[in-house]
Amino acid sequence: MDGVIDEQDLDAVKAMIGGAEAAQTELSDADRDGDLDEDDLDLIGRIIRGGPADVTLIDSAGRVVTVKTPVRRIVPLHMRHATAIIVLGGEDAIVGVGSTVHDRDLLFSNLGDLPSLGSHKEPDPEAIMGLNPDLVITFTQLSPIDHLDDKLPPKAALVRFDLSMAESLRGEMMALGYLLGGREAVRDYEVWYDTYMGTVSDRVSDIAEEDRVRVFLEREKSADSNPSVRWAYASDTGYTDLCDLAGGRNIAKEKIDYNGEVEAEWVMEENPEVIIGLSYNGGYGAEDDSLLRAYREGIMGDPGLSLVDAVKSDRVYVISGDFALGPQMTIGTVLVAKWLYPDLFADLDPEAIHREFLEEFMHLDPDLAGAGAFVYPSMGV
Repeated sequence: MDGVIDEQDLDAVKAMIGGAEAAQTELSDADRDGDLDEDDLDLIGRIIRGGPADVTLIDSAGRVVTVKTPVRRIVPLHMRHATAIIVLGGEDAIVGVGSTVHDRDLLFSNLGDLPSLGSHKEPDPEAIMGLNPDLVITFTQLSPIDHLDDKLPPKAALVRFDLSMAESLRGEMMALGYLLGGREAVRDYEVWYDTYMGTVSDRVSDIAEEDRVRVFLEREKSADSNPSVRWAYASDTGYTDLCDLAGGRNIAKEKIDYNGEVEAEWVMEENPEVIIGLSYNGGYGAEDDSLLRAYREGIMGDPGLSLVDAVKSDRVYVISGDFALGPQMTIGTVLVAKWLYPDLFADLDPEAIHREFLEEFMHLDPDLAGAGAFVYPSMGV
């Protein structure tokens, strides 16, 4: 249960069969036939060798799912899932995509002609079934009309991965690597991920809690929102993970659970040193940074925030959801760390890391890092 299938698993299951290991894990019965025996050892060995096998995993919704490998036909219902598949070398197996992929030609130039299957919130089960997929990947949270669990046939394994939370992203990528047969690609991604995430973790680890930068994390408001409130992120999201990983103190953690509205007056009283806004109007589908800039200007010009240190010292930033979450969460983490502690991370260049990601993992022209709109002000500010 460490996320890696290796010789240690064979040793553990042998011990369980022999009675030396008292507690079986949820996945020790690898072939799911109700018996722990030599057949399980044989299956685990085939998975380690990368041969054809039924691989059973626990997805991020806590569901036990069995997937027949190698996977030949994949449907990712969100751009994060499509990105992960490309990073792990499975692009050629993608047969249909969700709307967020079609909306981002810059990032998914090779997938634009594939059938559109609705959105991750409103998928089209009939269209999905028509493609005869081996694997469908979507999010953990069920929307009111996401009936994929009931409508997809057993042959189409449905796996729910969020690819947004720091504690699960690495394991989700590893699990997908097993399904796609991309063991080497997984190792390459892990080295890249661990290098930058480890650097950030090491450097902020010595900062005492009372010395950490106080941050207000918020989401872009709709035009008809109450002007006296802000939408705050407190915990249990990939966005809040960025702040935690980068050594910030999220001021909303002691105010609310998860996320929700808070009074602008409360934000003023708490007086954060930095404000970071999350926007879904930028990203790889944006023509320019005008919408991100307008969002920041709205924060800077809000009378209810005019006395906040973050506004007075010009430490208000906006980051795109395209860029902050998913397999490229590493870039978002480095960027937030640089915003919070510019001197401590002066040697790290988030734009260069973005270019590295595009070239090495997405197999794209690294100059695409200069297109779209990912942060405001720019990464160099």
